[in-house]
Amino acid sequence: MTTTNLAKTSEQDDAPPPDADAATEKNPAGKNPAGQRSPAAGLLRPYVGSFTAVVLLQVVGALAGLAPLLAVVELGRVLLSPGPVDHGHVWTAVIAGAVGMFVRLLFTAGSSAIGHLLDDRVQLTFRRQLAARLGRVPIGWFSRRRTGELAKVVGEDVSAVHPFIAHAPGELVSAFVVPLVSLVYLFSVDWRLTLITLIPVVLAVALVPLMMTPTRLREQEEFDAAMGGISNSAVEFVQGISVVKAFGGSGRAHRKFLTAADEFVGTFRRWVRGISGIAAGMQLALSPPFVLLVVLIGGAALITNGGLAPADLLPFLLLGLGLTAPVAALGHGFDDLQAARRAVGRIRDVLEVPPLPEPAHPRAPQGHRVELRDVRFAYASGREVLRGIDLVLEPGTVTAIVGPSGSGKSTLVNLLPRFFDPTHGAVTLGGVDLRELDSRELYRRVSFVFQDVRLLRASVAENIALAVPRADRDDIVRAARLANIHERVLELPRGYESVIGEDAGLSGGEEQRIALARALLADTPILVLDEATAFADPQTEQAVRRALATRAGDRTLVVIAHRLETITDADTVVMLDDGAIVERGAPAELLARGGRFADFWRSHQPTDDIGADGDAEAEADADADADAPDREERP
Repeated sequence: MTTTNLAKTSEQDDAPPPDADAATEKNPAGKNPAGQRSPAAGLLRPYVGSFTAVVLLQVVGALAGLAPLLAVVELGRVLLSPGPVDHGHVWTAVIAGAVGMFVRLLFTAGSSAIGHLLDDRVQLTFRRQLAARLGRVPIGWFSRRRTGELAKVVGEDVSAVHPFIAHAPGELVSAFVVPLVSLVYLFSVDWRLTLITLIPVVLAVALVPLMMTPTRLREQEEFDAAMGGISNSAVEFVQGISVVKAFGGSGRAHRKFLTAADEFVGTFRRWVRGISGIAAGMQLALSPPFVLLVVLIGGAALITNGGLAPADLLPFLLLGLGLTAPVAALGHGFDDLQAARRAVGRIRDVLEVPPLPEPAHPRAPQGHRVELRDVRFAYASGREVLRGIDLVLEPGTVTAIVGPSGSGKSTLVNLLPRFFDPTHGAVTLGGVDLRELDSRELYRRVSFVFQDVRLLRASVAENIALAVPRADRDDIVRAARLANIHERVLELPRGYESVIGEDAGLSGGEEQRIALARALLADTPILVLDEATAFADPQTEQAVRRALATRAGDRTLVVIAHRLETITDADTVVMLDDGAIVERGAPAELLARGGRFADFWRSHQPTDDIGADGDAEAEADADADADAPDREERP
């Protein structure tokens, strides 16, 4: 079973996903069912040493960066003081300042380099953890998440941790270490002017709580939600543009995107209005002109009263700016730090989704007989989609699943590769409950081909051999011939080496045949086809059916079909309605019985000429229209 096929299952279901969210709500501590700690909890633990090195290097660099300022201060005080100049003290100050500058450059460069390398490693770890977790969560969980939301977590949110890893250590160290050392020095010169110099910093810090009020935090959350909404609208608009234009709905789709954009603009304006005054006040308080004005006023008052020597005003003019500059930098980075905190929270939410449980002691199936015993399936809402399904799929048989849209067809077949588990009853393979099978063993026995296929951006050969990476070229070509796609592949610029999406443009039917070739190459004992030839022409469909028939052997074939003529060769037809089996039997037997299946058949046959190509196409179009609302509800 391929990753692409697994991911696409969410688009084939007949209803919302299973209760993965409910499982998450029951597990607020972020622990998986086995009681182990969440991957997010220990994600940064391996990098504590590197992070400590970043901070220590930044501390040394920040302290050394004060040396040039202190050297200038000492030079000024020496040169402006009455009496002879102490040349030794002057040269000591100059050398100390130069050495401090060199040490600052060396250590801050080292801290920045290690910080950025650490950031790359952490982001890679995040993405690997997310990929591993998303590969293990119940497939139905994806149906409640829009593509844009997950793309934002894996892409934008992971990138948002960059300021926290690469820049926050330097900013925090500068914001606390540099002012602390400067204050110690300034207090040694004059404590009164030191307190006056701190007035701008106190004013700026006093404004920080105003940025953390519930209203401001709510506006920030609304801003993030609006960003996600516009991303979702853009993705949906682009992905569905062909359908939208074909059915004349471009105006509605465009309005939906514009509505999302308008909501974003409104949210952004509210956020800016709420925070702009506070940000402007902080900028004014920390601006060099305001700081110099405060220091000069205070210093002038002390000098005129004889409480301060004129030369002693110099350190306050230089280091006073040093007190505010790091705080200003921290203020500018406040939004990035807050964004990183929220991003990590969203990443943690994904990493803490409980995976599909794996058996502690896997069992080996005996044979390939599939049996569904009193299977029921309900969603978090409590509505049952499958109700008391009893079904046996014998090896070497073809079973067709039919029924109206929303009857539970895709839900039923999605239980076979264990895309999610039944809420009652059991699905067994070779006498073993699927929940007691190792997932890798299960996927070696079950493969799935969907109606809506997504191929990887890789060569045609790699796409076909995705489930069998070491397959030789002869086997790949043989599978392509059986899927009736070999001749089309040879027409591509580089044949089987043509890359999908670059120099290989395929139609929907051709992509389905590539996916079918992949399944045939995997040669699993159980093959599930969910309208896998929906986009193929009748000649191609007949060729594929012949290929499947000749390769059948003891393979169990399960087919969901809307073109009813494709199931005339099935051994058994299972008619579903409202999640229950209402009829089952051979096609001819069910037609002769004149029951629900016969009525369903007649409703999909415009004429008595079942085999006519035109009728087949009309049936496909009618079924596609009937099923469209059901598929539109899926993300």
